[in-house]
Amino acid sequence: MNKLVPLTFLAASLAACTQPGDASAPSAPAATSAAAQQPARTEAAKAPDAPAANPGSAGPAKVGQPAPDFTLPDLDGKPVKLADHKGKTVVLEWFNPGCPFVQLAHRKGGLKDVPAQQMAKGVVWLAVNSGAPGKQGAAREDNVKAKGEFGMSYPILVDEKGDVGRAYGAQRTPHMVIIDPQGTLVYAGAIDSTKGGEPEPGEQVTNYVEAALAELAAGKPISTKETEAFGCTVKY
Repeated sequence: MNKLVPLTFLAASLAACTQPGDASAPSAPAATSAAAQQPARTEAAKAPDAPAANPGSAGPAKVGQPAPDFTLPDLDGKPVKLADHKGKTVVLEWFNPGCPFVQLAHRKGGLKDVPAQQMAKGVVWLAVNSGAPGKQGAAREDNVKAKGEFGMSYPILVDEKGDVGRAYGAQRTPHMVIIDPQGTLVYAGAIDSTKGGEPEPGEQVTNYVEAALAELAAGKPISTKETEAFGCTVKY
């Protein structure tokens, strides 16, 4: 069980995910129950789904389907192509430096050490920011600062039109996707079992991404292929 957090912390976390005129982000709910005080659960329940894929498309890719190809610039404007990593396992991490759930995950949660450990094993790790210009966390300087602060040695890709986020059905930050060496989407959802919060001392936490990558590397079926992602809404 995650710790219950005070309403003031809840309000602060949700406020940090919100900016004036941002219709995609929810306001903090009233404290009606203990469950309502859990930030990740509350936001997931209250926030609207991510926008649908572009009209005429087949809709967001699902687990078991080919991963949509894309080319996106990194923070320096260098194009990064998914197709260039064919034959390798690729992890996509939806990113927003202003989201408190992203900050927690990078500072002491499931994204603190796992990316570096997996990259050392040959996994390709890419962060994707699908925030629209002017929305929270979309500014280049904010991403550059966060990249250094979080020690991210992998690229942050700029998806300002949101096409790639919609193609993958990304709804939250962080939202994780794993693509196998054959180019198939094999996992989508949360980083781990904490539901965006902090575990209690001694609580056993399952890092879904780490577990799926281990099973994939061992040639075993992935036991957990989909979970619900928790965090701030993607600021399309």
